[in-house]
Amino acid sequence: MRSFAARIRGSTRPILGVESKVKREEIVADQFSFDVVSEVNMQELKNALDQATKEIKQRFDFKDTKTEITLKEKEKELVVVSDDEYKLNAVQEIIKGKCVKRGVSLKAFDYGAVEPSLSGTVRQTAKIQSGLASEKAKEITKAVKDAKLKVQAQIQGEQVRVLGKSKDELQSAIAFLKGKDFGIDLQFTNYR
Repeated sequence: MRSFAARIRGSTRPILGVESKVKREEIVADQFSFDVVSEVNMQELKNALDQATKEIKQRFDFKDTKTEITLKEKEKELVVVSDDEYKLNAVQEIIKGKCVKRGVSLKAFDYGAVEPSLSGTVRQTAKIQSGLASEKAKEITKAVKDAKLKVQAQIQGEQVRVLGKSKDELQSAIAFLKGKDFGIDLQFTNYR
């Protein structure tokens, strides 16, 4: 008895489903795309916060203070606690400096109000940007459509996919989006 592959090679009939797969691949190959996302590299953020904590422990002006930096990964929050608002601002400057050195965008943080905390300290919570909020995604797609570029933008969950017929058009769309300020840090991924 011949093997399945040998029987197919000897056959003149088309294999079911092969023709439709080839046609689908040709259609997909005509379109190039990339995704617009807003994410923070959590490992780099952790490294920056570790460096900031080391510096705070070594600095004389923070000696005998109740200064803490806490990263809540699941909630995507950063909590900073210190003795007073002046020291809290100094801690934030240290964190910002370390984040810039580690390549973490400062636009990734959305700081809340300074609140009084336990035992006379003050606390400030910062939300960490993860994914595009629906209003930002709508703003990005509207900007791409208003720019009259030869690309299409679609919202897909917490990201925006931009489709175009040539890679040059996608490059011009990326350049356009980099030139606009949406108030958040944008990355461009899955360029194909």
